[in-house]
Amino acid sequence: MSNYERYKQEVLRHGQMMLSKGYTVGTGGNVSIRVEGEEALVITPSNRDYGELAPDDICVVDFGLTTIEGKYSPSKETGLHIAVYRHRPDANAVIHSHPIYTSIFALISRPVPALFDEVVMSIGNVTDVVPYALSGSDQLVDNVREKLSNRCNCYILQNHGALSIGTSIGRAFRSLELMEKSSQIYYHALLTGEKPTTLPSDLSDLLFQLLKAEQDLEIEKKRKRG
Repeated sequence: MSNYERYKQEVLRHGQMMLSKGYTVGTGGNVSIRVEGEEALVITPSNRDYGELAPDDICVVDFGLTTIEGKYSPSKETGLHIAVYRHRPDANAVIHSHPIYTSIFALISRPVPALFDEVVMSIGNVTDVVPYALSGSDQLVDNVREKLSNRCNCYILQNHGALSIGTSIGRAFRSLELMEKSSQIYYHALLTGEKPTTLPSDLSDLLFQLLKAEQDLEIEKKRKRG
């Protein structure tokens, strides 16, 4: 049995959840988990339907883009996932998805502000827009990298989709769901013609500090493990 079996099973499970819940279709999007103690990640393969994948189909790749395990080519967005892991040491999982309501804001290049306290505590104080670049390109990697310093856990990819990250795959998926929920509600609120209210900035800042403290704790745990 592969040393990466549990990672592969979790990547596959969350990829299939992403598909079944309508956050992508067919082969769209990609899911990865950082391998503990290694400069490597476990990621979905390129151009393979989630519904037809098995754990052995999931790829293991090091941070130099060398395949460790996998009979298929890894996602063409693997470099993007690696950039997240390199520049956000709190991140242990990355999900790139195409949820419908979040994708609406990807088309109008509009960030989704802090609307609910549970969203801030999971995502941060904004879901910001990453400028467009071709899927799989170095430019897209650079554009995402420039946004990561805001320490939020979700991003809207202009004319593309969405990105969510987390200290675990479960947290990354929860952030994806909260991002889509918030985008859906914000969309319908805008349709009323009224100006949607946002959380008071002092409360939003306080809740965001709690999220940052969780991120810092994860970074410190990794530092102590060496």
